[in-house]
Amino acid sequence: MAKNVTLTINGKTVTVPEGTVVVDAAKKLGIDVPVFCYHPKMEPVGMCRQCLVEIGRPMIDRATGQPVLDENGQPKVQFGPKLETGCTNIVSEGMVVLTESEKATSGQKEIIELLLTSHPLDCPICDKGGECPLQNLTMKHGSDQSRYIYDEKVHADKHVPLGELIFLDRERCIQCARCIRFQEDIAGEPVIGFYNRGRATDIVTFTDPGFDSIFSGNTTDICPVGALTTADFRFGARPWELNQAASVCTQCPVGCNTTLNVRREAKSGGGYVVKRALPRQNEQVNEIWMCDKGRFAGYQYTESASRLAQEPADYERSLKRAADALADSRPDVVILAGGRLGNEDLFNLKQLADGLGGKAIFYTGMGGGEWTTAYGLTAGSNLGDLGPGDTVVVVASDLYNEAPLWHLRLKAAAKRGATLVVANARATKLDEFATFVVRYAYGDEIETVKNVAKKDKVGDAIKNANNLVVFYGSDGLGLEGSSALAAACAELVKSRARKANNGLVGVWSTPNAQGAWELGLRPSANLAAELKGKTIYVVAADPAGDDPQLAIALKSAKLVIAQDILDTYTTRLAHVTLPAAAFTEREGSYTSAERRVQRFYPAIPARTTSKADFSITAALAAACGIDLEGRSPLLVMNKLAAVEKAFSGINYARLAEVTEQWPIVGRGDMYYGGTSYENKQGLGVHLAPGVEVAPQAVKVAALRPKEGELLAVPVSRLYDLGTTVAPSTLLAGRIGQLTATLHPATAGKFGIENGSKLRVSLPGGEADLIAVLDDSVSAGVVLIPRSMGVSIPQPAPVSVRVAEKA
Repeated sequence: MAKNVTLTINGKTVTVPEGTVVVDAAKKLGIDVPVFCYHPKMEPVGMCRQCLVEIGRPMIDRATGQPVLDENGQPKVQFGPKLETGCTNIVSEGMVVLTESEKATSGQKEIIELLLTSHPLDCPICDKGGECPLQNLTMKHGSDQSRYIYDEKVHADKHVPLGELIFLDRERCIQCARCIRFQEDIAGEPVIGFYNRGRATDIVTFTDPGFDSIFSGNTTDICPVGALTTADFRFGARPWELNQAASVCTQCPVGCNTTLNVRREAKSGGGYVVKRALPRQNEQVNEIWMCDKGRFAGYQYTESASRLAQEPADYERSLKRAADALADSRPDVVILAGGRLGNEDLFNLKQLADGLGGKAIFYTGMGGGEWTTAYGLTAGSNLGDLGPGDTVVVVASDLYNEAPLWHLRLKAAAKRGATLVVANARATKLDEFATFVVRYAYGDEIETVKNVAKKDKVGDAIKNANNLVVFYGSDGLGLEGSSALAAACAELVKSRARKANNGLVGVWSTPNAQGAWELGLRPSANLAAELKGKTIYVVAADPAGDDPQLAIALKSAKLVIAQDILDTYTTRLAHVTLPAAAFTEREGSYTSAERRVQRFYPAIPARTTSKADFSITAALAAACGIDLEGRSPLLVMNKLAAVEKAFSGINYARLAEVTEQWPIVGRGDMYYGGTSYENKQGLGVHLAPGVEVAPQAVKVAALRPKEGELLAVPVSRLYDLGTTVAPSTLLAGRIGQLTATLHPATAGKFGIENGSKLRVSLPGGEADLIAVLDDSVSAGVVLIPRSMGVSIPQPAPVSVRVAEKA
C-alpha cells in the first residue's frame, strides 16, 4: 500500500498518496491550478511555468530531524522566496500551498501575457474556440490590455500538414510539447519533435508518410491551443453547436468508449450528421485515448453513399417475403450472424433459429470462444492494475494492428514492471516492450504454448505470477488453428481463472464476437456445406465478398435474405434485402473481449426504413408465429439476462452506472485532461464466470507445401479494405497496396525482388500482389493480409511467380 501524505492547499487539508504532484493534489480538492504543458497521464516537465504557486514546507531541525514548532506547538512553515511549479513539485508531509495568493496569481498572469505575445488573435475562426484552454485561462488569468506592440508579433505558417490526418498551425503553437511527449512516452512512436530554438521553434514530423502513427489524433485532444487539428473536423463546426452521444467503437474487440459529436447541417438537408468522434474516459478500457482507425473510420461508414435504403412499401414487401420464406423452409434455415451485431440482436437471432428448428451460425474466421467464455476475465479485472509480479502473454497476435489500445495498455503495464511475453512467428511492434520474445515457425503455435511454461525464465514468470492474462489471436491461423491455440492457452490460465486480472482473452476482429460466443452462437468448420440448398438469413456479414467458395454456396441456396447497413456482395446476390440501422442510430450493447458489457446510445435519428436488427428479427419472428421482444433493446436485455446465466443481473440501469475515475477530466477544465469527455453514461459490467470446458484433444492438420510452393498465411492490417474501413476517404492513403511479404532468402530462390509484381495462386483464384521483403518472416512463408480483396481464411500452400519485375 502506498504511503499517504497530508498537506494544506488554500487552507483546505487533503491526504493523497506519496509521489503525487501539487497540481493533482489540488485537483482532489476541486482546486484547478492552471496548466498547459502538464497532463496527468504524462511525466511533468515544467516547461510552460503556468502552474506557478507558493509552496511552504515545515522547517526541520537539522540536529533532531524533527519539525521546528511554533509557540502553539504547530510546525513552522517556511515559504520559498520564489514561485514554484505545481506540476513538478511532489507533495510532502505538512506542505502548505497557495494557488490563489496575490503573488501566485501575479505569476500566472505574467505567464499568460508572455504566451500571448505572438499568439494570433483569431479566436473567432479557430477550431479550438469554445473548448480552448488558452482562451479559458486568458479569460480567468489574463490582462485586458497588452503591453506588447501588435506589429512586433512573430507570424508563422497557418496550414502545415504534418500528415494527411493532422494539421499544424505554427502561429498558435505554444511549445508545451504535450504532443511530442505523448508520441514518445505513451504511444511509443516518437515521430514528431521540436526543430530550431527560441522564437523559431517549430513542430516537425520525422517520417514519410508524415506523422506516421496510428495514435496521432490523440495529440489534437490534448493540445491546449488550436495548433493541432484533425483533417475531418478542421473548419467543420464550432464546439458549442454540437450535441453529444455516448457510444462504443466498433472497429475491434477492445470496446473503446467514445463520444460522437453531432449537429444539423444544410448539406444533409437539415438532418443530423456526425462531425467527429472523441474518446470518452473509461480507465478500465481505453483510459482517455483512441486509435486513428476508431477516430477516422469508426463512424464514417455509417454515412456512406452505399447505405441500403428502401421505400416503406418496398420494405414491407421485403419483410413479408423474407418471413414467408423462413416459415415455409423450417427447419432448413441457417441464420448467419456477424460480430458487428449487438447482444440484443444476437439473442433474438438465436431465439429465432431455435424457434424455426434451424441453425444459428456465428460468422467468424477465428475460433476458441468456448475457452474465453469459460476462462475469460471477470469482475474487478483492469489491465491498468497489472504491474510488478504480474505476467501477460500474447500469442499469435499483432496487437498494434488488431487491437491498438491493448498494445498501448500492455506497453504501459510492462513499463510499470509487469512481465510481458510476446510469442509470434514474426516480429511485431510489441516486441520492443516485451520482457521475453518467443519465436516459432508457423504451424508450431500449439507446441510452443505447451512448452513455454517449461522454459526457465519464461516458465517461472508464468507459474509464479501473481496475476496472469493470456491474449491469443489468429496471426497466421484460420478457424481450426485458432481453436486449437485457444485450447492450449486455456491450460495456462484455467487453474487461476475466475480471479480478477486472470484469464484468457481472444483478439477477435469484430466488436461483439465475445458476445456471440457467450450467447451460444458457434462457427461452422464447413460453412459452404451448411449453406447449400437452405434458406439463408445473413445479418451484418458479407460471406460472398470474403470468400468465392461461400459466394458459390449462397448462389446454390434456396433463398438468401441479407440484412445489413451497406451494399455488399452478399446483398447484391440476395433474393431479399432488409436495410438495418447503424450503431450511430440506435441503442444497444456490446461485450468486449475482456467480457465487459457496455452500452451505446443513439447519436442521430435512424433513416426512414432502417430499423435496429433486433427489431427486424422480431418482426420476422412474429410473422412465423414466434414471440420475440422487438420494442426496445432494454426489454430484450431484460429477457436475455433472465435466460443467459453469464448475463444474470445485468440491465441497462447497471450498464449506465459510473464511479469516480482518476484523472478527473471534463468539459469545464479542458486544460487539465484535454477534450476527452467525462464518462456519465456507464463504465460497463463484467459478465459472470462461464461454464468450464472439458479438456479436448484438438489436432490440426500439418500443411506441407510441395516443391516450388510457399505456405501462405493470413495476417491482419489495421487499415484494410474491410466494409467498415474502406468508406473512410481520410484513411485511403494509409491502406496501401495488396502485398505479399517474404523473407529475402525465400524471395531470392524465386527470383523475386522488393517491389516485384507477383501472381499468386490462392485457393480462391489467382491474384496480383506486390512483393515486400522482410527479414523477420520465416523462410518458405508468404504473408498475405486479410480483407484486402483476396480470400485467405486459413493457411494454404500456394504457387508464386513473378509477373513483373520491380
